[in-house]
Amino acid sequence: MIEKLVLMNFRRFEQATIEFDQGLNILVGDNEAGKSTVLEAINLGLTKRWNGKFFEQELSHHFITGAVSDAYVQDVRAGNNPQPPELLVEVYLADDSALARLKGENNSLREDVPGYRLRAALDPDFEAEYKSFLSEPDKVTSVPTEYYRVDWTDFSGQPVNVRALRVRASLIDASRIRLHTGADYHLQKIIGETLDTKDRAQLARSFRLHQESFGANEAIAAINDSLAEGSEGITDKNFTLEIDTSGASGWESALSPHLDRLPFHFSGSGEQNKLKILTALARKAQESHVILIEEPENHLSFSNLNILVERIDTQSGDSQVIIATHSSFVVNKLGLAQLKLLGANGTNKLTGLSPATQEYFRKIAGYDTLRLVLARKVVLVEGPSDELIFQRAYWDKLKRRPIEDGIDVISVRGLSAKRFLDLAIPLEREVVVLADNDGDYAKKVDDRFADYAVHDFVTISRSDNNARPTLEPQMVDANGLDGTNLILGRSFDSEEALIAYMQDNKTDCALRFHDTDEPVTWPRYIEDAIDALA
Repeated sequence: MIEKLVLMNFRRFEQATIEFDQGLNILVGDNEAGKSTVLEAINLGLTKRWNGKFFEQELSHHFITGAVSDAYVQDVRAGNNPQPPELLVEVYLADDSALARLKGENNSLREDVPGYRLRAALDPDFEAEYKSFLSEPDKVTSVPTEYYRVDWTDFSGQPVNVRALRVRASLIDASRIRLHTGADYHLQKIIGETLDTKDRAQLARSFRLHQESFGANEAIAAINDSLAEGSEGITDKNFTLEIDTSGASGWESALSPHLDRLPFHFSGSGEQNKLKILTALARKAQESHVILIEEPENHLSFSNLNILVERIDTQSGDSQVIIATHSSFVVNKLGLAQLKLLGANGTNKLTGLSPATQEYFRKIAGYDTLRLVLARKVVLVEGPSDELIFQRAYWDKLKRRPIEDGIDVISVRGLSAKRFLDLAIPLEREVVVLADNDGDYAKKVDDRFADYAVHDFVTISRSDNNARPTLEPQMVDANGLDGTNLILGRSFDSEEALIAYMQDNKTDCALRFHDTDEPVTWPRYIEDAIDALA
């Protein structure tokens, strides 16, 4: 298995160490965090190929980290004649007697372990050309990777023999799998498991008869007569148009799979993606030690994604699987303990997550846990009414929405707030919990969240007025009977009747507060929550 990946000056990673576990690994991160780059880098380190071509053919200055490239150009223009930055991809493998030949300290960490090292740096044979390149510093705009050499070695220092690779990886990206390839394999798999030798022979014979009957068709015969006349003087042989009946053009390559009598490539993108991933996984799980899957959720409905995720979980066998995803469902279903949050220098893991919390989100996989994982700051509220109120209060105070400041407001049921806090603790994510006091703030809130409030990045915001146990009486208390009636367009003559109405129409009333042009006074604990995020 792969224990870690070290990247230096590679794409967006100037210096990063990314660790992996045995079995399943789930990479998550914001857009442009580098999830796809990590998968491609692993594949590159184990195959020396990028997009199916040897890396020498693909290498360009765009592979060098932007900040490093800019610093190099400035250094050249300052007349310092620097060496160009080297690019490094190192795949560290678990120590195993079968990998003894790959073991050594030929790596940047000087660890005595097996692994592969791909290094791109200035080729000594181009020293003269490089000196000439530096002689006109004002014309230098990028790193001259044209003068680079790519070395692919194992950690013992020996060049890698492609034919004797000890660790095999397979990158599965449904958007890049050619449709007919996945379909052909699926067709062959079904046929191989369903038809016996006699059935296959009968199928081949029937296909051959169909091919031969093509030339006997009257319309085709007439066309062949015309072709024969047109070829006079070019060849003395009979020139005709026939179906190729050679072995290379048998039924295996000619028959096309259909779904509900519709050719496979006419099926929806979701069905195609699911089928391509599963067929590629079925084939590559048998061939590969490491399986890399890029965003399996693309184009899939909730039910189909559930089927796909369960099949990935069961079909991967003993292989190490690394999945890059944006889907909370994929993360929850496969297990939050396998989650790795990708950052500029490596990954953060959800260590110490209780089995109960993992199982909770696995069973209720629809929870959008990645919103908490990927947000800069988070506000947990008890329901949609609280969310609407907080959004408007934040706008009134700062004249912008929380999301514009990287703050995600997540509506959670009261009992699940602690589960989300369990996620926040290992990530040290800044969280504010906006809680009803339920008539006893000391017992219902302070005691309940005491174990979480000890962390300086967790704030529990609630009212200390037990006579106003929930949001609705808090809003009436802050705005008074007349002010609340005005905002809601009502004319109740008592607070009790108004509060009862608001509790029966929670979301509608919250929406009125959210959209009103009237001035609103917000409860103190909501103001405190906003201040805590500043």
